[in-house]
Amino acid sequence: MTLFGTDGVRGKAGKKVSAINAMRLAMATGIYFKQFSRTNKILVGKDTRRSGYMIENAIVSGLTAVGFDVIQIGPMPTPAIAFLTSNMRCDAGIMISASHNPYFDNGIKFFDWFGNKLNREKEEEIEKIYGDIEQIEKAQVTGKEIGKSKRIDDVVGRYIVHIKNSFPENSTLWKKRIVIDCANGAGYIVGPTILQELGAEVIVIGDEPDGFNINEGCGAMHPETLAKVVLDKRADVGIALDGDADRLVMVDEKGEVIDGDKLMGVLAVHLKKHGMLQGGGMVATVMSNQGLDEYLSDNGLKLLRSAVGDKNVVEMMQENGMNFGGEQSGHIIFSDYAKTGDGISSALQALAYLIETEQKASEAFNPYESYPQTLVNLLVNEKRPFEEIEGLDTLKKKVEDKGMRHLFRYSGTENKIRLLLEGKDEHKLEAMMEECKVFFKGALV
Repeated sequence: MTLFGTDGVRGKAGKKVSAINAMRLAMATGIYFKQFSRTNKILVGKDTRRSGYMIENAIVSGLTAVGFDVIQIGPMPTPAIAFLTSNMRCDAGIMISASHNPYFDNGIKFFDWFGNKLNREKEEEIEKIYGDIEQIEKAQVTGKEIGKSKRIDDVVGRYIVHIKNSFPENSTLWKKRIVIDCANGAGYIVGPTILQELGAEVIVIGDEPDGFNINEGCGAMHPETLAKVVLDKRADVGIALDGDADRLVMVDEKGEVIDGDKLMGVLAVHLKKHGMLQGGGMVATVMSNQGLDEYLSDNGLKLLRSAVGDKNVVEMMQENGMNFGGEQSGHIIFSDYAKTGDGISSALQALAYLIETEQKASEAFNPYESYPQTLVNLLVNEKRPFEEIEGLDTLKKKVEDKGMRHLFRYSGTENKIRLLLEGKDEHKLEAMMEECKVFFKGALV
């Protein structure tokens, strides 16, 4: 079984992400981190899924069985786990979440001592240990070497203070009416609390998790719910988080979803203006629009493109000495404040920009015209290697000859292929996409 996808381990709770598999994975993770151990502590957090109880207990059992002490902090955003792992000097951090997926899925994300997500090489090492039953059995300890676990409920305050410190000290959200949709997920306490403490009039939705309603018709995956409330309440702006609060989608005062690329572009130029942008530009992914390239270039900045996944963005940022980047889907990384995408922190930076410019959101975050894009997700029976698909190179050349940009990739968590086309002529784009759909249905479905 292949364990790791684009963002940790993810799958159906009780199947791929079962109690047995979670305990075995925790033991493998413990074995891996033992060789670097400084404090013999591992932090464990989760989102609001019912299956989190099962997986959390299994992980605690696995880690204590190989001699680690465990700190459990309950429902907290993924970026909080990254911050607290480093802040509390833990050897590693584990977040139990399937992010934007439905409640019946769950996942496990890993962070190192510094609060960084593990790179592919480290994941492969853990996966190798996971497959070695003899090594896992030998690693189990006895007697006084067995680890202990304790639950700490007051660490939420540390994270709230940390995030509030990313907001300009001489600024306030006073007189700003803000709607926040917490997706019935991990940000349902900290998100509204931070906005309220900074002085905003806050209208909260998606803050009643029951274990099954996470991301259900709400949050970053369903901004139309947020948009309706923004219009009904005549709010200045709307903020939508996903299930683990590492993603941000914003809605302007007109109820329109703010384009993720435009949001990042504006914030990059804003950072440059204040002398806070490092590396002469930012990192986005291959999914980002060509319009972002041109906007940044017009403002004397460069755009580097990574593979999809916020950890790939972070790695490229680190390699190029940059402190800002993200994905158009809402994972935005201000590495001065967070080691991974942080929906709440990113929202505060966007709100600070709004206050400084004294513009409405619809004006402030619409600085250029995007190239038309079309994105289609197709269910597939198998994820055949692209080099084995006959005729694919010919299809790609045809797309390029028509002056269009293409990106074909498999989902890291689902049996889907994602087809993205971008070009100047929307009608030609749609016609070409139909041709691509027919091709891939014939090859993979």
